[in-house]
Amino acid sequence: MRKTLLALGALLSVSGNLYAHDYTLGSLHIEHPWAMAVPAVSPNGAAYLVIHNMGAQADKLLGADTARAGKTEIHEHLHKDGLMKMQQVQGGLDIPAGGEVRLEQGGYHFMMFGLKQPLNDGDKFPMTLHFQKAGDLDVEIHVQKEAPPGAAEHQH
Repeated sequence: MRKTLLALGALLSVSGNLYAHDYTLGSLHIEHPWAMAVPAVSPNGAAYLVIHNMGAQADKLLGADTARAGKTEIHEHLHKDGLMKMQQVQGGLDIPAGGEVRLEQGGYHFMMFGLKQPLNDGDKFPMTLHFQKAGDLDVEIHVQKEAPPGAAEHQH
């Protein structure tokens, strides 16, 4: 019985780590950077993450870069007059002191234009995040065929 419980505990800890990869830069904590797998013919893709600001001062996410795409921009989905519209966020995203910003399906996200390789389930690739005060942070984006647990249920 004890061996079964130990094996189950080990399995659960490994499966939990499949979705968990976090980063810290100063007072910023970045939670699970990921991208949705897209068909090989898709020229564009999107990446998501959550930024927690544990500090007493606000910061701003200015943008991101990745060699996986020709251009990366911060975008948002807007619902206006019964239609969903996507547009670039000008000037970056404010990250309030003691608050968070969620880049998730159906909301803010990184739009990657001109993908140089398809986003296949299981792939990983680097992305550099640019913050106004904290500076730059290199993260690893995990490509997944479905949203991680707790992510917004909207599709991009």
